[in-house]
Amino acid sequence: QVQLVESGGGLVQTGGSLRLSCAASGRTFSSYIMAWFRQAPAKEREFVGKINRSGASTVYADSVKGRFTISRDNAKNTVYLQMNSLKPEDTAVYYCAAQFYLKWGSSEYDYWGLGTQVTVSS
Repeated sequence: QVQLVESGGGLVQTGGSLRLSCAASGRTFSSYIMAWFRQAPAKEREFVGKINRSGASTVYADSVKGRFTISRDNAKNTVYLQMNSLKPEDTAVYYCAAQFYLKWGSSEYDYWGLGTQVTVSS
């Protein structure tokens, strides 16, 4: 199994930046598409973006496009979410998720982290 642990959350001001990390256990990290999701209070979980195995291709939700960047370091078994120009509406618990690469195009993910809180002050 793959275990995912997010870190880097915290309190930032509007317009600020924050970088989240997701560290994965196991020896097959490069076999997984990695994604970020978020969930605000009283809202459903929302897709943020994803990155392919090599890191050469990314997909982002329109709400974060141009502000957020996903990257990965397969040698460190880590995926990152760089968040810039943060807005109060970005406040949420952020989760990383892993999807076996053959499932590209599916909405189903195989593993989830427990999340890290991001709060953007107005």
